[in-house]
Amino acid sequence: MSSRKILILICVFVTHSALSQSKLNLFLTPSDSLDISRRNAVIITEVSLGTLTLVGLDQLWYADFPRSKFKTIDDTDEWLQMDKLGHVFSAYQLGRVGANALNWAGVSKKNQLIYGATLGFGFLTAVEVFDGYSEEWGFSWSDMVANGLGTGLYIGQELLWDEQRITMKYSFHQTRYASQRPDKLGDGFLEEMLKDYNGQTYWLSANVHSFFKDSKIPRWINVAFGYGAEGMLTGKNEIVDNLMITQNRRRQFYLSLDVDLSRIQTNSRVLRTVFDVLNVIKVPFPTISYNDENGIKLHYIYF
Repeated sequence: MSSRKILILICVFVTHSALSQSKLNLFLTPSDSLDISRRNAVIITEVSLGTLTLVGLDQLWYADFPRSKFKTIDDTDEWLQMDKLGHVFSAYQLGRVGANALNWAGVSKKNQLIYGATLGFGFLTAVEVFDGYSEEWGFSWSDMVANGLGTGLYIGQELLWDEQRITMKYSFHQTRYASQRPDKLGDGFLEEMLKDYNGQTYWLSANVHSFFKDSKIPRWINVAFGYGAEGMLTGKNEIVDNLMITQNRRRQFYLSLDVDLSRIQTNSRVLRTVFDVLNVIKVPFPTISYNDENGIKLHYIYF
């Protein structure tokens, strides 16, 4: 093939890529006014995904455990409240996605908060009802309070500041505890991310510039306050298989820097969308931790 033909093919490829990028950017740009087709697409997609997920949970997860009459439980004191932070995080992030999806469709701010930001609370309530009919678990009012806190964190900031100055984030590192109880804490990285509370950290990441708008502080710099726990092999100190499992359970608190990826300036809607998706993860940084056993400790990098 001649050099001229290769050059023509390259030009065609670059032009096609640019046009595709332009179309994708246009598609991802939020509508200035209510777009009925976009709004309907959002509603249909959320209802479909929510229904499929709940049916899947019922058939693939809850079906493996005995059913029972509806009951409630008090699990407030389990896992040093790490599971409750998981509920706060999930409700916040699902609410954020719901509100952003309606914003993309040009829905009014009021309806974004009423019908979008409550997405997490509604979905997690349905899951909690499933728990209520399972012999293994039960409907937990403390879980419901945590769901409400996550939803309230999003809605409250929108009403107060018209933006999210403080976001909830998540980080995870593998621990030695999962291998000791893989049935409860997971077996493999992905399963441990969901089940091993010892390796999870939940963060409140505050954007500094949003509180000092006249300052020269970079718009993307955050200060993050984290909470985690270690030494947990069971929900609480309990007897398992007729043996009392010895545990050194302790809470841990963290102070670190972070990056708010959603505030990085770019004209690409594709990059903005990618940054928005990745912004649920706390960016690793040098971190100061504290617990009652070891006191203050510096981590050169912390996940």
